[in-house]
Amino acid sequence: MTMRVSIDFRDEARDLYAFLETLEVEDWTTPTLFKGWTPWDVVAHLHYFDEVSLHAADGEEAFTARRKEFLTSTGGGMTIKEVHCRGLGHCDAPELLERWKATADALSSKLGSLDPKARLPWFGPDMGAKMFTTARYMEAWSHAQAIYDLKRVTREHRDRIRNIVTIGLRTFGWTFVNRGQEIPGPPPYLRLTSPSGELWEYNAPSDVERIEGNALDFCLTVTQVRNVEDTALSVRGDLSKRWMEIAQCFAGPPNDPPEPGVRIGA
Repeated sequence: MTMRVSIDFRDEARDLYAFLETLEVEDWTTPTLFKGWTPWDVVAHLHYFDEVSLHAADGEEAFTARRKEFLTSTGGGMTIKEVHCRGLGHCDAPELLERWKATADALSSKLGSLDPKARLPWFGPDMGAKMFTTARYMEAWSHAQAIYDLKRVTREHRDRIRNIVTIGLRTFGWTFVNRGQEIPGPPPYLRLTSPSGELWEYNAPSDVERIEGNALDFCLTVTQVRNVEDTALSVRGDLSKRWMEIAQCFAGPPNDPPEPGVRIGA
């Protein structure tokens, strides 16, 4: 049976592709509020790591060379942006867009064919195929927002963002451990309203430690697309506030969210 999240990943990529087709030529080289990356940089980044993910889906032996290449490059002083641009710099925007779409489609099919519990190698710990696919969905969704923000376009979100809620919850403890901090307690009660109006509830109900509001705002916060102060989330309790101030559902060294008012939507 095909994993539902692989279909969500495919559909998210296709929605993004349709939006990217509306960009003007000059948009592709205009810096966004995400590290000054342009839409071209964002798509090159997604394409590069989707390609690497295809190798990971084939197992450790297939992935080893790509991992070594990446780590050698970054260890030698190259930035992630420089790495993903190195092999794609000759591509104009239309060619890059088509290459990324083809790779994303191939990756969603490949991941969807795997046992959800199969282990896939990555740059950090191995991941189960289902969580690996969820992480790819999260990457596509979160990076895309910078381009929607650039164009001041209000994006239509769907209930498949529940995948990001899932990975946000799964990385609660890791957010603190990644910063060398002790996990301050159990995750707080989460009460979120989905884009379609469904109520999603997680963890033990509590009036002391709780986060309540739109699922979208929670997703924007844990992906560090928005500062929590720029959302309408109601955050109650010291632990809940500490988490939302530093929440990070993506891999890598500790990152801080944007300052309040820096990254805001349409």
